[in-house]
Amino acid sequence: MENNDPKIILLQNEILQLKQTIQNMQTQLEKYTNNDRHKKYYEKNKDRVKENAKLYLNKLKEENPEKLKEYRHRAYLKRKERTKQPNT
Repeated sequence: MENNDPKIILLQNEILQLKQTIQNMQTQLEKYTNNDRHKKYYEKNKDRVKENAKLYLNKLKEENPEKLKEYRHRAYLKRKERTKQPNT
């Protein structure tokens, strides 16, 4: 079932090249996301992170209360969706 059509061969080569590129990008991205350094940082600086989050919310209340309403509404919808799903 091999097809020697040049267009098909060209597209297959392009697909393989793109798959390799995706794989390389994923391995590079893993260095920066969800690794042990992040976990250690949050464990060591838990209070600082919580304080910065509170400051951000207070700043947001003053500057852009509509955005805060949007965040809270989205959180409500996600909570509602989770309660509808059966526990698996």
